[in-house]
Amino acid sequence: MRVKALVLFVATLAFAASAWAAGTDTVIYNFCAQTSCVDGNQPYGSLVADTSGNHLYGTTYYGGASNFGEVYELTNSGGTWTQTVIYNFLGPSNSDGANPFGGMVLDSAGNIFGTTVAGGPSNQGTVFELSKSGSTWKETVLHSFDDISGSDGYNPEGALAFDAAGNLYGTTLYGGKFGGGTVFQLKASNGKFAYKVIHGFATSASSAYTPYGGVVVDSKNGYLYGTTNVGGVVWNAGAVYQLREVSGVWIFSVIYNFLGDSLGQYTYSALAVDATGNLYGTNYQGGDLNLGCVFKLTPGKGTTWTEKVIYSFKGYAKKDGAYPYYAGVTIDAAGNLYGTTFQGGSSSANNLNYGTVYKLTAGTFKETVLWSFGTTGDGYYPEHQAILVNGKLYGTTYQGGLHGGGTAYEIAP
Repeated sequence: MRVKALVLFVATLAFAASAWAAGTDTVIYNFCAQTSCVDGNQPYGSLVADTSGNHLYGTTYYGGASNFGEVYELTNSGGTWTQTVIYNFLGPSNSDGANPFGGMVLDSAGNIFGTTVAGGPSNQGTVFELSKSGSTWKETVLHSFDDISGSDGYNPEGALAFDAAGNLYGTTLYGGKFGGGTVFQLKASNGKFAYKVIHGFATSASSAYTPYGGVVVDSKNGYLYGTTNVGGVVWNAGAVYQLREVSGVWIFSVIYNFLGDSLGQYTYSALAVDATGNLYGTNYQGGDLNLGCVFKLTPGKGTTWTEKVIYSFKGYAKKDGAYPYYAGVTIDAAGNLYGTTFQGGSSSANNLNYGTVYKLTAGTFKETVLWSFGTTGDGYYPEHQAILVNGKLYGTTYQGGLHGGGTAYEIAP
């Protein structure tokens, strides 16, 4: 069997972080620096780090040699980061992936796994693996989505997740037997992966559907948890779901329906789980001012869960963030939460509405804005949350920077 996964090794690196005050931002790479943006353009997805923390990996949606996006590596040497394109997507005409959107994951051998929204023979997206031999990276397409018959999903936007046995899980935004997207498994066996749809979402308000984010695996029991953007009883404001395997059968249940308005609505992001099984996530809208919020779900007796909005964003008028888009939260060992907002903030450039990086302190969940984007030469519009690596935050903005193609940034205390 393939070596066991790191299960988003970033979470392990996060344990080195402690409480922070407002930090300083350094752009470690400006995309579209090279002719025709062969170095990449618009890095929507989050980053992932290797065991040393000196190598970061990410994707760009456009750019690269064929303008279908790429996978890149950022290498730290003495505090200076160097970018290398390690794979260029070739697009549908080559049965390859195209336009990667979500983040990636690493296994313990350093192999990289991710998804593309488009590409493959049906141009409906792929799951890919990159493995390194010497200095060369080789791509293998593990699955090409094909929903022509209505049995498969298509357009995977969320990141993948590993379980303890090395199996991969992900979601598709659309398709499946009932049309509302899917959750799929790539089961590991002797170095190969077998693809299977383990749940299809139904497109009805009484159900839950369109899962933009991926799933998170609870390491204690192997349960999968995720969110949907719409559906959820009568409010149609989205839901949180659970999938658990019993005797080879996957059982789906909605554990919380978002109620809209001040209680939150419309989530695009994946969840995070802490050591005691609490779930954390973000709503793109809702909260006290309808600018989005951060929520906590606490398990109770039996199958009951209790939801609490732990922070409501106030927007740039209050020098705060607004609208956490595809960005969930990252948890450190002390229980502090870190995330980004797509808009809001108060940069030195006259309150530009270009997004923030924030911290919520464990226990009180008091917010500190660590950085407001929009300064001269800075990036703007962070779509996904930053990751914690060796006491610093790393992430991407999909626009801005010196060449307008987005940035990779570092925030230090």
